[in-house]
Amino acid sequence: MANAADLIERRQRSEFQSQIKGTLYTAIKGNPDIVPSLLTLALNDALTYDKATKTGGPNGSIRFSSEINRPENKGLSAALNFIEEAKKEIDSYSKGGPISYSDLIQYAAQSATKATFLASAIRKCGGNEEKGNLLYTAYGSNGQWGLFDRQFGRADTQEPDPEGRIPIWDKASVQEMKDKFSAVGLGPRQLAVLSAFIGPDQDATETLLASDPDIAPWIQKYQRSRDTVSRTDYEVDLITTFTKLSTLGQQINYEAYTYPRAKIDITKLKL
Repeated sequence: MANAADLIERRQRSEFQSQIKGTLYTAIKGNPDIVPSLLTLALNDALTYDKATKTGGPNGSIRFSSEINRPENKGLSAALNFIEEAKKEIDSYSKGGPISYSDLIQYAAQSATKATFLASAIRKCGGNEEKGNLLYTAYGSNGQWGLFDRQFGRADTQEPDPEGRIPIWDKASVQEMKDKFSAVGLGPRQLAVLSAFIGPDQDATETLLASDPDIAPWIQKYQRSRDTVSRTDYEVDLITTFTKLSTLGQQINYEAYTYPRAKIDITKLKL
């Protein structure tokens, strides 16, 4: 059972998360073209995880110039610049210390994912934003992010991850993609649902993946789901897979971003 101090710390973290999400929502709304790059940035930061050595993963290593400039990260510099600008704003109001790059990169991808879900709802309403927001609120998957939100407190690495762990997505074969996902404990189903994270063109990625007999049934399942009003199968599976991806090999500090509570001098209270 939680004591009073635990509840206060949870509230502090929850309030900070809400502020972060507000900052990211506003920034993404002002620059919607950044969404695909934010998704790939989070994917490439996470997929450096190596099960054998238990190194890599979503640890913020992609922020280092020697890593962001690798061939597999071509075109992601704008997304990293977006992260840097958001971090400046978030750190300016954080009461519990600066946000880690590793947390911020994954939370930016969460906000980008939500932006794609909301944009789909708006399109289904003929471009009417008010109706689209109502549709997403009524039928969307916003309530499925609970586990992701609890995984808040990743620590940043202080050096780049080793080279050669991430495929160059626009040149990789389907088998290379399957092998990479398999190496971190993900299969054809997860590869299919994360197609939006792989490269800037989801349609092109899905077309390529659909050529594989192991992946094709999942691609078809998620395409059908995206055509429905609620898009439940697609969105829930994407959230579940992304949540797993975003914590590969990470030890979460559940006290991160908490801060000492203001003490009340009872001698100054007016009774």
